[in-house]
Amino acid sequence: MSGMQQSFDAGQTKGNTQAKVEQWTDSIQDTADAACRDRTSPGAQSTWDSAQMEKDQSAGFLQQTGEQVKHVAQDAMDSVKNTLGIGQNQK
Repeated sequence: MSGMQQSFDAGQTKGNTQAKVEQWTDSIQDTADAACRDRTSPGAQSTWDSAQMEKDQSAGFLQQTGEQVKHVAQDAMDSVKNTLGIGQNQK
C-alpha cells in the first residue's frame, strides 16, 4: 500500500471515529437531559401547583377584605346619613 493510500485510510478512519464519538456524545447528552427533565418535572409540577394554590388563597383573602371594606364604608355612609337626618331609618 502506498503512503498516500495509508494517509487516506487513516484520515477516513479518524473521520469515522470522530463522527461516532459525536453521535455517542449527543446520545449521552440527550439521555442526561431526559433524566434531568424526568427528575425535575415532578418538582416543577409541585411548585406550580403550590403557586396556583397560593394564588387562589390570595385571591380569596383579597375578595374577603374587599367585601369587609365595602361593608365598613356602607355602614359609615349609613351612619352619616342617619346623623344628617337623610337616612332610611329617619321617616
